[in-house]
Amino acid sequence: MATMLVPPWLESLLSTAFFTVCRSHGDAGRSECNMYCLDCKGDSFCFYCRSSKHKDHQVIQIRRSSYHDVVRVTEIQKVLDISGVQTYVINSARVLFLNERPQPKSGKLGVSHLCDICGRTLLDPFRFCSLGCKQLVGIKRNTGNASFNIEEEGIIISKEEEEEEMREGSQRDINPSTPPPPPSNARRRKGIPHRAPFGS
Repeated sequence: MATMLVPPWLESLLSTAFFTVCRSHGDAGRSECNMYCLDCKGDSFCFYCRSSKHKDHQVIQIRRSSYHDVVRVTEIQKVLDISGVQTYVINSARVLFLNERPQPKSGKLGVSHLCDICGRTLLDPFRFCSLGCKQLVGIKRNTGNASFNIEEEGIIISKEEEEEEMREGSQRDINPSTPPPPPSNARRRKGIPHRAPFGS
């Protein structure tokens, strides 16, 4: 199965502003723009716009958690490989965050799981905190050749990069031309020792 490039709608989705008031249906009860069309790849829109303009299109609904945009796993996994991205259960639904979230800088002693891109603390052994961080691996580091198709391995290329870095590090460690550092507890002699004169 051929590797699929990053979907053309993904970057647009991640940069779209949601939860603004719809210009066409501002007076209606469900006028917040929390929908995104994967076919049109345009701006966000509201419930009423979906019925009139995107009836037969692929549409996903964006939700909010602590003022950050999330999408339900059941919706996004139909069109995108989300392997490696941390998921959360919010209001009885499993979701993932669209973009990186700021995290207060604090000591990370004892933390075993961190996002590969932004270093955010993760609850489980995932590689990314959000779709945005996973996308950075594909577009910024690998010129768009990340795997976002539904396969067993998910993102493969960045893993190969990690293995290459580990091999380079191992070669540096065993390079005989580099002298080993002296032991930290080695005692140094100060000057040249002289034998004490014999007494007459």
